[in-house]
Amino acid sequence: MKATVMYSAGDVRVEDVPDPVIQQPTDALVRITTSCICGSDLWPYGSMPAGNPARMGHEFLGVVTDVGSDVSGLQAGDHVVAPFAYSDGTCAFCREGLHTSCVHGGFWDEPGQQGGQAEAIRVPLADGTLAKLPETDAALAPSLLTLSDVFGTGYHAAVRGGVAPGRTVAVVGDGAVGLLAVLSATLLGAEQIILMGRHKDRTDLGREFGATDVVAERGEEGVAKVRELTRGEGAHVVLEAVGARPAYDQSYGVVRPGGTISRVGVPQYEEAPVGFASLFGGNVTLTGGPAPTRAYIDTLLPKVLDGSIEPGKVFDRTVGLDGVPDGYRAMADREALKVLVRP
Repeated sequence: MKATVMYSAGDVRVEDVPDPVIQQPTDALVRITTSCICGSDLWPYGSMPAGNPARMGHEFLGVVTDVGSDVSGLQAGDHVVAPFAYSDGTCAFCREGLHTSCVHGGFWDEPGQQGGQAEAIRVPLADGTLAKLPETDAALAPSLLTLSDVFGTGYHAAVRGGVAPGRTVAVVGDGAVGLLAVLSATLLGAEQIILMGRHKDRTDLGREFGATDVVAERGEEGVAKVRELTRGEGAHVVLEAVGARPAYDQSYGVVRPGGTISRVGVPQYEEAPVGFASLFGGNVTLTGGPAPTRAYIDTLLPKVLDGSIEPGKVFDRTVGLDGVPDGYRAMADREALKVLVRP
């Protein structure tokens, strides 16, 4: 079969690889029908050293083709969505809704795992990982695919941040996760949603998803603008959807005393201010982390199926598997927001 392999920064190839096989009795094999390129894939695309090629992709929809002897909740022919982390669904952390901390689980982009930008994949811990979907119109596939990562991640940011009716929310970043954090804040009843982004085509979609204000300025100018929009007080909740250090700095610049910063952008730094001038002095809470998207699928799926929301609008380009390398380039060059892949 064909699969996407990243060899080093900027070097993405689609190659023939061995077909997946059942290795453990808890495995399932899935024929992938829809996948995509994630904004987080751009971090290794820009910096990955040579020497350890990696299979790419952690978001996919598909059809089960085979299951191991211990799999009881799935069978061949089932339509499924896979979260970006696999998990058993039964450990203490999974039972608490924190599937990304599963004691037996892991992430698709770890060494030795297969990737979702491919024609098929072996899914470990299939009963706990895969969520069954009804057979639906193909037009719903882009929105269903967002349940794998970006919609669940935006929703996680909003939930961890405590978004609620009457709250003012600032969203830092106009990528797919940031835009779906806007949609999530809308669903949770935020009164004012300020989207901090400078790409008009993206912020226009943010307004469609519920943003009440857009701030294109960055740094101190951006902080001042948000303060102006919030009567000098700042936002109750800041959803940081980038992962770069300037986004963190902007976040503590716009949060109000007693507020919360919720980070879901994969952080590209280890050290950042948490002292009196940044978080401590204002009694600011810092939260967030890898989103346990499996925990949110049951909540978000009905809204996608009934058409009341369309998170799949974040996809603005579609390619076949052979078009994946150019899809990476297009996203890195900001020619595309998020690229859908149909193997």
